[in-house]
Amino acid sequence: MSEEELEEAVTSFLQTSFNSGEPEKAVSEYVGETYIQHNPQVGDGGKAFVDFVHSFREQFPQLHLEIQRVIAQGDMAVTHSNLKLTAAEPGMAVADFFRSEDGKLVEHWDVIQAIPDASANSNGMF
Repeated sequence: MSEEELEEAVTSFLQTSFNSGEPEKAVSEYVGETYIQHNPQVGDGGKAFVDFVHSFREQFPQLHLEIQRVIAQGDMAVTHSNLKLTAAEPGMAVADFFRSEDGKLVEHWDVIQAIPDASANSNGMF
């Protein structure tokens, strides 16, 4: 998979899972037989990811993930996104890291930071 294809795959995977609420479709299209998860709230494998997304969306029905940028290098891709659990909140800055193998996503890490009400600078999180 080219770096451009990898960028498209992770973007579609996240949007299909979280914004469209179709994690089964996202997993069937983009995830390999093995899916190693480093987020401590989610188990390994596609089914665990699907279960997490459904539970998360049930808890936060207004959830929306806005991907700000995507970078791919070799078999790795990173997205930098604004995750809002409700429409009224500023949300969280999220960096999702994916490793691909044989054209499928096989490993995931994430780093999540709350967007504060006040900042020591005027640069913003995105």
